Amino acid sequence: MKAVLCVELGGPEALKLVDLDDPVPADDEVVVDVAYAALNFFDTLIIAGRYQTKPDLPFSPGGEMAGVVSAVGARVEGLAEGDRVAGYLGYGAARGKVAVKAEQLTLVPEELPLDKAAGLIITYGTTLHALADRGALKAGETLAVLGASGGVGIAAVEIGKLLARVIACASSADKLAFAKERGADELIDYTTEDLKSRLKELTDGCGVDVVYDPVGGEATEASVRALAWRGRHLVIGFAAGDIPKLPLNLPMLKGADVRGVFWSAHAEREPAAHRAELARIFDWAADGEISAPVDSVLPLAETAEAIARIKRREAKGKILVRP
Repeated sequence: MKAVLCVELGGPEALKLVDLDDPVPADDEVVVDVAYAALNFFDTLIIAGRYQTKPDLPFSPGGEMAGVVSAVGARVEGLAEGDRVAGYLGYGAARGKVAVKAEQLTLVPEELPLDKAAGLIITYGTTLHALADRGALKAGETLAVLGASGGVGIAAVEIGKLLARVIACASSADKLAFAKERGADELIDYTTEDLKSRLKELTDGCGVDVVYDPVGGEATEASVRALAWRGRHLVIGFAAGDIPKLPLNLPMLKGADVRGVFWSAHAEREPAAHRAELARIFDWAADGEISAPVDSVLPLAETAEAIARIKRREAKGKILVRP
């Protein structure tokens, strides 16, 4: 089979396309023929050795995938050859076949195309856990989404719209137009507008109830300053590259919370809640309530270019690679 490997830490250009033997399932595993592997911002970090997960070299990028079961281990129950599945792997999906524990996979409804399913788990899983569990977002509240056109950003706009009023914040007019298409109620371009002032204006001076922040950098402090009384700032990630240092008097004066969202640890530590969230997400997607937008699908051989596009923040939705 073909596989993309990170053989030395660095940028996307260091990735190699190689031939590997097909995997054989252990007793508790299945082999999945990968139809699509989905890429995320953390792939730009993990191949550079800058992510909290640091796999031994060599490894394949790609934290999630969808495909068809082609072999089943002796002790596996509930899955059979030919089943359509999707799963979160953490890394290792950018290859033709993967051997994975059966408990890591979720059946994909027939109504849901595999390309959509491939990109749902991390972005929408992170977002549902963030908004409903960590953020306790309620009907009638206002949600501000930073980085609103990327994978997790669009997921936050769409899931947020099912629950609350959504203010999309992004770095260009075309990105904001994309967020508007996905349901955002209000738009802020934080390269040309003052983020704190505009968030206050759009909430009649009251501030926003929840901020969904996968960006970090300068936007974090500005959005915390725009929180409402008892607001919640959700720390998703640091796409801007800088981990901000926040003056702690800001949440104190607002009775506000800064809440960490570490979805992969949640999926590992609280598997029952994770599976329930995925079932809800897949049902939403099958019913068309969330769109799971796909920006582009590239051949597996162009995985380096796919990750480079994410690094350059060009993606509107998910970028997939197809073996």
